[in-house]
Amino acid sequence: MNDRAALDLLAAHGPLTRTRIGELTGLSKPTTSQLLSRLESAGLVRTTGRQSGRPGPNAVLYEIDPAVGSVAALSADPNGLTALVADVTGREVGRFRVEADAVAEDVRHRTAQLVVEAVDGALAQAGLGHDDLRATVIGTPGAIDPHDGRLRYAPHLPGWHSRTLRAELAEVLGTPVTIENDVNLAAIAEQYEGAAQDHDDFVLAWLDEGVGAAIVLGGTLLRGATGGAGEIGYMPVPGAPLLRGPEGTPGSYRGGFESLVSGAVVRERAGGKELPDALADPAVRDELAQHIATALAAVVAVVDPELVVLSGQVAKAGGEELRLRVTEELTGLALPCPLLRISELEGDPILTGALRTALTQARDTVFDTA
Repeated sequence: MNDRAALDLLAAHGPLTRTRIGELTGLSKPTTSQLLSRLESAGLVRTTGRQSGRPGPNAVLYEIDPAVGSVAALSADPNGLTALVADVTGREVGRFRVEADAVAEDVRHRTAQLVVEAVDGALAQAGLGHDDLRATVIGTPGAIDPHDGRLRYAPHLPGWHSRTLRAELAEVLGTPVTIENDVNLAAIAEQYEGAAQDHDDFVLAWLDEGVGAAIVLGGTLLRGATGGAGEIGYMPVPGAPLLRGPEGTPGSYRGGFESLVSGAVVRERAGGKELPDALADPAVRDELAQHIATALAAVVAVVDPELVVLSGQVAKAGGEELRLRVTEELTGLALPCPLLRISELEGDPILTGALRTALTQARDTVFDTA
């Protein structure tokens, strides 16, 4: 327990002196010294210079040895895959993008190839190989059904629906592979370094080319019986055609909440303008805010979150003006009124969430000194 506490502190804060580690853990100086000596011998910690600027001898700084392992994080979309590799401290060391083929005879096999190509490209940039990986997390639209391992709610991702895909990837990459809903990963990113820090009950509404939500209650993601909790893109709302029958076929999804607020729909409503310009139009922005507020009211009535984070390209393009209009639409309803924030995360929050998830998994293995 002491070893893990010290390693977590080094992961969170970077290089620390023996004295500072003792202060943060509450351990005595002799115990802290023994701990650090043990972690050095195990190859988990190394010295990295000395701390200067204080009276007396310069204190030795300790850090996690990044060579103990690396992780891969990937974000999948209909056009391809982006992969990044980071060492166990969280420092990115490689990134690579592969584009999906327009046509492939064996779609499932090609999907596995694309994942491996993306990971291998990022590993090559870092000068690493499969043996260095400790965990791989892939973010995709849809969700894995816990009962049969099939990817549901993503008919537009051919090749990802095989029940054996995850096992095949794990065998090729030589590392545990997790396939996670992309919006859930964006919510993890918000929890870690975004608008949902210090909030255990919140909803992340993802408004992009696709639409979905992640629901976090008591600090834990709500997944549902089939992994589909938060698939609000399918939700029936006023003004949207109902989506009936099976989940649909690629390219046929045009019902439910998504048919009112997706990026493509907003651009179409604004006469083909790109999102920032489209949402500068008060009429377009007000109509969008009404649709968002209607859907959020249904979610709030069921889960009563303390915070709603609006994320994705549509939300970010609408910015503060959109947030204010949605808040106005929600104000006065006979419902609890949660805080409403626009995500301010830089970069791809799906990749950020995949990285945080992979690091957590890898550290649980690598940092175990029992």
